[in-house]
Amino acid sequence: MGTVRKRKDVRSTTQTSTPGGLKEGKSHEGNQRFHSDLWCCLTLQNWILDFGRPIVMIVLPLDWFPLNKPSAGDYFHMAYNVITPFLMLKLIERSPRPLRRSVVYLCIITFVMGASIHLVGDSINHRLILSGYQLHLSVRENPIIKDLKPTSLIDSFELLYYYDEHLGHLMWYIPFFIILFIYFTGCFIKAEKQKTMPVFGWLLLGPSALYYWYLVTEGQITELFLLTFVAMVIMGIYQRREGHSLDSNGLFLLYSFTFTLLMVGLWVAFLWDDPVLRKKYPGLVYVPEPWSYYTLHIKRDH
Repeated sequence: MGTVRKRKDVRSTTQTSTPGGLKEGKSHEGNQRFHSDLWCCLTLQNWILDFGRPIVMIVLPLDWFPLNKPSAGDYFHMAYNVITPFLMLKLIERSPRPLRRSVVYLCIITFVMGASIHLVGDSINHRLILSGYQLHLSVRENPIIKDLKPTSLIDSFELLYYYDEHLGHLMWYIPFFIILFIYFTGCFIKAEKQKTMPVFGWLLLGPSALYYWYLVTEGQITELFLLTFVAMVIMGIYQRREGHSLDSNGLFLLYSFTFTLLMVGLWVAFLWDDPVLRKKYPGLVYVPEPWSYYTLHIKRDH
């Protein structure tokens, strides 16, 4: 009986959950392997459900989805709002570093709320595009908006634009990058155990960085991205002085962000002298949206 009781005590001790929801008995070694399944799923669903969302709304016939009903892109957005937070939670679960559940849950709740606000605003915005709305112009400068009567309706469309492009984006992307940074902080190992990124990680690097470029430019979150990237670099420098180095998952995140920064710089340089986009995006940080470029230079030519 004493032996059985001891075995039960040992089993209960090794399975005790930490505040972060991770079991102490789990091997850190397993959590530091490259998460091919999660990174692949995140990359695929980002490309299909987020980047592919406006494309599928343009490609599919309008008759299939009347303007007073959800479009195919709306259903893509709904799927994104469910799948992405689930994958983010699974990513956090694999972090070798114990994390407090309250911080993660608060980020996920805010993420879902912001993405849902964006779902509504973006859905209506797409219908405005089909009616002649031009993304490279401000709300009041659009021909289909400025002649509305009563003029108070213009204020309502500006409120919709604020929810879609500002509040929705901030509540969507701030927790998204916080979760990525929180996970990044747990990707450090002893320098003598330094790991390299596998071949599959290098293959995913291009699509992942290209999606982040789209996220930063279309979401107009350059400052947030730069802040996260700088924080990651500072964390890396500090950990290196402490004798730690990044594992393969941390390298994947850092390399993805580095290539994203390079692509954003090339995008800005390419459109640096565009007078119309300069007017649409004034201020110190000039990063035009890809879909504004599309409605200005590509759709107009067709």
